[in-house]
Amino acid sequence: MDLTILWFCIVGFLFVGYFVLDGFDFGVGMSLPFLSKDDTDRRVLINTIGPVWDLNETWVIVAGAALFAAFPEWYATLFSGFYLPLLLILAALILRGVSFEYRHQRPEAAWKRRFDRMIVVGSAVPAFLWGVAFANIVRGVPLDEGHNYIGTFFDLLNPYSLVGGVTTLLLFFVHGVIFVSLKTDGEIRERARRLAVRAGVLTIVVAAAFLVWTSLAYGTLASVLLSAAAAVVLIASFLANLKGREGLAFGLMAGTIALAVLSLFFALFPDVMPASNDPANSLTIANASSSEYTLTIMSWVALVFLPLILAYQGWTYWVFRKRVTRAQIPVEAH
Repeated sequence: MDLTILWFCIVGFLFVGYFVLDGFDFGVGMSLPFLSKDDTDRRVLINTIGPVWDLNETWVIVAGAALFAAFPEWYATLFSGFYLPLLLILAALILRGVSFEYRHQRPEAAWKRRFDRMIVVGSAVPAFLWGVAFANIVRGVPLDEGHNYIGTFFDLLNPYSLVGGVTTLLLFFVHGVIFVSLKTDGEIRERARRLAVRAGVLTIVVAAAFLVWTSLAYGTLASVLLSAAAAVVLIASFLANLKGREGLAFGLMAGTIALAVLSLFFALFPDVMPASNDPANSLTIANASSSEYTLTIMSWVALVFLPLILAYQGWTYWVFRKRVTRAQIPVEAH
């Protein structure tokens, strides 16, 4: 396989992993106002992702590093043209991480409420803006002959990208709520199941609309097939949750997100940043990639370290596989 194609696939794999793993983190954060009735409930929800949220977040760092090393032209155009939404994503991720660590530092209810609100905002903003960003990458943006973005921030807020943002927001929300039902017990678990069913109906409608739009306007045969598979798996996840099979529903929702993200990458290939104003200005895997020597060295490094990272993360999830209950939250904790 050509190394540029290999590294396009690796970058795609890293972003798939990030959206699947940090996606349910975002969903749990967004679910706080809907699933919690008191501070103990909120602590239960936060504790479901407490051991893994920071590990999940490192996937985007690795994906960005791989993008920088393998496709420096793509990285430069993306981060310079999309600097404002990416800055907002970064700020939201920092806000969320700080809130997880600081909400329990003081006992006052007002203190905790402020950080709980920041967790919700810090989860919802990236969930929405990642969809906006990737929808714009697939749609194409205006580029000059030097591959520099020549549009404005508001050009990125077009109808297609906004639907993409709402799609990722809803997918991550349902993904997180199903994770809550998988990781908790008692009343919270039942509330999460009911919420996943209600939100799942809206998610199916919006996600189907976005995938159909993508397939008709920008799709290839492979991306259309992946979009269709994502739609089928999403419906299967909804039905599994309806029957109370949280583990199956969570796995199928992870598959839905993975297939949906893969469909966007296949719709994009062989471009990495299409130019909407002039196809001659588009960035492709050929003119955006590093040298053959660089990609060769990177391939050997990835061959050694990527399996180790996957094994470590799998072991982490196995260690923290048990459900979190209200009884495990000490009354005097704050």
